[in-house]
Amino acid sequence: MSSGQSNLPPRAKSGGQSKKKPPPKKKSGVKSFFKIILILVLLAVLGVAVYAGSLYLKVENGILDTGNNDKVAPEQSAKVKPITMLLLGTDHRPETGTHLTDVVMVVSMHPETNSATLISLPRDTSLQLEGYKSNQKLNAFYPIFKTQEKKSGILAEDQMKTMLGKYLDVDIDYVTVLDFQGFRDVVNALGGVNVDVKYNMCHRDSVDGTDINLKVGPQELDGKQALDYVRYRKSMNCKPKTKESNDFDRNARQSEVLHSLIDRMKSFGGATKAFNVLDAVDDNMKTDLEKDQVKNMIMAYYDIKKEDVKFVPLTGEWRSPFVYISDSELTKAKQALKDELAGKHTREPEGTNTESASKP
Repeated sequence: MSSGQSNLPPRAKSGGQSKKKPPPKKKSGVKSFFKIILILVLLAVLGVAVYAGSLYLKVENGILDTGNNDKVAPEQSAKVKPITMLLLGTDHRPETGTHLTDVVMVVSMHPETNSATLISLPRDTSLQLEGYKSNQKLNAFYPIFKTQEKKSGILAEDQMKTMLGKYLDVDIDYVTVLDFQGFRDVVNALGGVNVDVKYNMCHRDSVDGTDINLKVGPQELDGKQALDYVRYRKSMNCKPKTKESNDFDRNARQSEVLHSLIDRMKSFGGATKAFNVLDAVDDNMKTDLEKDQVKNMIMAYYDIKKEDVKFVPLTGEWRSPFVYISDSELTKAKQALKDELAGKHTREPEGTNTESASKP
């Protein structure tokens, strides 16, 4: 790779100042990298311009093998066009082989405002959507679609884009899927996460290999423990039993872990481990992004600020075994995405409460 400066363009600011061009890094043996959304959330939102510049150079020089080779029309480039992506976190791991989507998020991004809005949906949501079974939890549709792929000729990922796009009244351009093993490896690559466990969590199940045993209090968790912390639902095969959890509690813990990962990335030590993160998810990530669009997105959002990423966790009413999203909540989410795509991004007030609501 050339030792010259990165060709990542400076972003024009209202004050007329331009950003210093990030220098390239040395070649890495990375075969694939943690696709765009986690780059956005864990890297770009931190303003790690040097790292983003290095990513651009790696894609530009073909060192990173990511996305497909389809061409992107200039008017469809993420540098000029707002885009929306579906993000799925599945429970797929070697010990189970399942594909339930325990994390479902939709993010819209606008290049002119250099901002993003992210909607998260509870895994137990009953979609109440015409053409789809209302007695099926949201997290079960992806594995169902996967079993239908050969017969229908439609990829499960495309089925999910169509369904969630219809539900949120938005055109979804891309989808990225990350499995449990990828999550664990990312946490380990960053040296763990710091969380404050609010209560003891114990769940043991020899069938799927689950062995959760977390104690109350502030602590640093490794990848397995962090996944246990996010996944915990109820106590099983434990004496004494521990307090149950619900979708809203889990969404709050996902947010806590995410922010802890962001804090890790903000540190110099975290930044130097960035390529370990990319290596960590080499075999645990799937996306339909074109390689050209990957470069476009890096160029468009490499200096997006953390405070310009708006999180909108959907809540609702828990009536076992489903979460029912109210019309007002759904309307709020739809409008937030539409505002983002229209270039009308608004920041959330500091201290916005993302804790659980409407608990069972």
